[in-house]
Amino acid sequence: MGRLEEEWAGHRPAVFGAAYRITGSVADAEDIVQDVWLRASARETLDDVRDLRAWLVTVAARRAYDVLGSAHARRVEYVGPWLPEPLLTGPDAAEPVLMDETAGTAMLVVMEELTPPERVAFVLHQAFEVPYEQIAGVLGRSAAACRQLASRARRKMAAASPPPPGSPGERAKVLEAFRSAYERKDEAALLALLDPEAAYTTDGGGHVFAARKVIAGAGRVATALLRVGGQRALRLSFAEVNGRRELLVHGRHGLVAVDTVEIEDGRITVIRRVLNPEKLASVR
Repeated sequence: MGRLEEEWAGHRPAVFGAAYRITGSVADAEDIVQDVWLRASARETLDDVRDLRAWLVTVAARRAYDVLGSAHARRVEYVGPWLPEPLLTGPDAAEPVLMDETAGTAMLVVMEELTPPERVAFVLHQAFEVPYEQIAGVLGRSAAACRQLASRARRKMAAASPPPPGSPGERAKVLEAFRSAYERKDEAALLALLDPEAAYTTDGGGHVFAARKVIAGAGRVATALLRVGGQRALRLSFAEVNGRRELLVHGRHGLVAVDTVEIEDGRITVIRRVLNPEKLASVR
């Protein structure tokens, strides 16, 4: 058994993690992992590779950079808001996933505001500590230029990132109360849980009914949630998604959506609902 076969299982979570953070897509990341494996296994030897993990991650990043360029073009024509593809993590994951704050849903949403080169430089340096000299090889730019890209990306991320999350205990309490109010169709209880300026984003991708714009304000959000919940007998369950406890939405025939939620001072400030069935395949 060669070096790659011996070490691949240990490095695969990092390869997938880099591809997912850059593309925001589980399906694209899985394809990229397969591409990286085929490219690496086709080499006669890896004896000249000193740091196999870093080499594999940069190969994945180069492929993800190409995918991201075409994905950005497709997202211009995307129907309604675009949200990252939810990723099951922790005990719910089919395979180990390398997690940190850069793989959280809120961070991935903010990363959509970065240019493709900024996103690649930020992910590789921030999440994987890849030297700028190696990032330069991915982006075809100088190490100094890649340093500037990563610095600019960090400033943008810091300006747009949500406040730090509360404790896991507080989060579990709020989500349980939300599930109860939602399933009981209790508008007063929902309003008590929602921040007055709460925002609700739905991603249907044109495949299922979803709002084409963000719904803002606690009253409007509660009304939208209850209207959909009243039309269909929906129930909620919990799962770890992108490293945090989140909500799965089930209909009569199975999973219909994944909700990722931001909570501040005990109130829900953001609900992001992914309804696009193409983005739910890995969760199912």
